[in-house]
Amino acid sequence: MSEEKNNTVMVGALMLIAGGILGAGAALLFAPQSGKKTRRDVKKYVRRARSEAEEMVEDFTDKVADVVEDLGDKTQDILERGKEISADVKKDLFKAFEDGKARLEKEKSRLAKMLG
Repeated sequence: MSEEKNNTVMVGALMLIAGGILGAGAALLFAPQSGKKTRRDVKKYVRRARSEAEEMVEDFTDKVADVVEDLGDKTQDILERGKEISADVKKDLFKAFEDGKARLEKEKSRLAKMLG
């Protein structure tokens, strides 16, 4: 549910930015100045908008890369911890088998003495 809300907010923000760009472009086109000057202003505005958009994409890409890197680091930490726990459990299990084997041998010899 939270992801859907985030998506809605993101779409709304993008629509607001797009509306602002279109509105500014329309204002430039209908401004009372020469066509040559208007075209120059539109080109300048488009270059600035493109530059800002590219910067936003770069920032977003960097943030995604950082999240992926952090996720990879955390995954590696979890795997290492899992290996440590697995080794500890394996040692405990072998110790329990050895203790059980020793007790079984002890009981076996005790029974042999009793019967024997």
